[in-house]
Amino acid sequence: MQVIAFTSPRVRPDDELQLFERLTVTLSSRFARLQAGEIAPAIVSALEQVAAAIDVDGGLLVEFAESQTIGVSHAWPDPGVIVDAQNGGTALPSWLLDRLSRHEVVNVARTEDLPQEPRTWADRAGARSLLGVPVLVAGQLVCALIVWTRRSARLWPGPVIERVGLIAEILGVAVQRCRHEMALQASLATIERLNARLEADNVYLKEEIKTYHDFDEIVGESAPLRLALTRLGQVAPMNASVLLLGETGTGKELFARALHDRSRRRSRALVRVNCAALPPTLVESELFGHEKGAFTGAVSMRQGRFELADGGTIFLDEIGDLPPEIQAKLLRVLQEGEFERVGSSRTKKVDVRVIAATHRDLEADVATGRFRADLYYRLSVFPIYLPALRERREDIPRLVWFFIHRHQRDLGRRITKVPQAVMHVLQQHAWPGNVRELENIVERAMIRSSDETLQLDDALGRARPQAPDGSAPTGETLDAIQRAHIENVLLDCGWRINGRNNAAERLGLHPNTLRFRMKKLGVVCPDRRTRPAR
Repeated sequence: MQVIAFTSPRVRPDDELQLFERLTVTLSSRFARLQAGEIAPAIVSALEQVAAAIDVDGGLLVEFAESQTIGVSHAWPDPGVIVDAQNGGTALPSWLLDRLSRHEVVNVARTEDLPQEPRTWADRAGARSLLGVPVLVAGQLVCALIVWTRRSARLWPGPVIERVGLIAEILGVAVQRCRHEMALQASLATIERLNARLEADNVYLKEEIKTYHDFDEIVGESAPLRLALTRLGQVAPMNASVLLLGETGTGKELFARALHDRSRRRSRALVRVNCAALPPTLVESELFGHEKGAFTGAVSMRQGRFELADGGTIFLDEIGDLPPEIQAKLLRVLQEGEFERVGSSRTKKVDVRVIAATHRDLEADVATGRFRADLYYRLSVFPIYLPALRERREDIPRLVWFFIHRHQRDLGRRITKVPQAVMHVLQQHAWPGNVRELENIVERAMIRSSDETLQLDDALGRARPQAPDGSAPTGETLDAIQRAHIENVLLDCGWRINGRNNAAERLGLHPNTLRFRMKKLGVVCPDRRTRPAR
């Protein structure tokens, strides 16, 4: 039988490599965003894409449980190659499974040279050559990716094995995440059943949440936040790189500190670097240090941030703003743990865990060439998405009180009451600045509040609120929305601005501020002769 090289003559090697790189970026980004229930069908689609990218005729993903027995498998294009319908079990040969379970790469150029058992399976699948690559996550065998050809036998050189291994790693991380998230969902369902049976009150629920994650300043109980905290708890004890994704102001630095505090490196330093704040000419010196005389102004030797973080953790905030030339040097540190100070040829080695964060779309930056694809793969070993505040509005009341307690001593205030109308406005606001913006608004409101009731600053009223479903209201101006809200509150309060159960208190405003706003918006009592605005 003739054995031919792997690369298809129809595609140039450089083009094939570019296609493969784009595929890995796409798959990595896609699986990072999928929910647990969406991962299984996405794996089958990914197998089809992989087969097209590397010019093979079929592929399958075999999953291993902790007991080393096969749990679930996915195949393309023919699921029959792995499921024995007559015996109700796996049809994969034990010869193949034994080698994969021992973490061996199975490289078969000609299936006709195999022993009887695997050769029979290969004949049934129509495989002329095959490659199997096991995937380990945190030292545990999670799955194996197997691809094969039917048209002719082929060699499987080292570069091809590396590419298949990279794809297998992406799928393996997704499989492991799916398992953890499904286990979490099962745990949450159990908690909900217990709560219903015992008729637990809100205090009990808060204690359960506190016991569950015990994160000091990460406040909230919403499902999106709890999922992010669960993923944090899964990866914190390990040394894997973590990529924190989310909008500005969602608390990425708090998550980075929580990751470090719950890692084996917590006794060493956590070094924070804001990549966006570093001048382009000094980025390399800040990260890797410099020797005396390396450039004008380098009057002494200086250690870089990576040296300071040796044995600990480095948090690279706004990683998407790093210049391309520094990205290459950062990739070397991640891969080899080596670098040179500016002005030195001596290689230094460090042991640093990297936590990166960005609000940018790194996948788009990779596609445009602004961010290195290989660096993106290294950083996004375990991505964690931090939800925006508008995605967890139920956490806003708890956050408001958290910020009140944090600032009231420094501001000399004692806030004991937040009107329902104030909390409603806060929960309907768009919050483009997320939690950071909410804290600033609460602090500003405390400054202008003269008594124990929180009163909102007028600046928040100038921002367009959102509808309860999270979408911006349409067809009305901001003044019209404010006017309608004020009129509704005034009507409920009998048009009282002062006195008991007055509208100003309900709106969280000073009575004079309410009168001014009514005049500005043209709000007038329907019967001014009998109901003057007092």
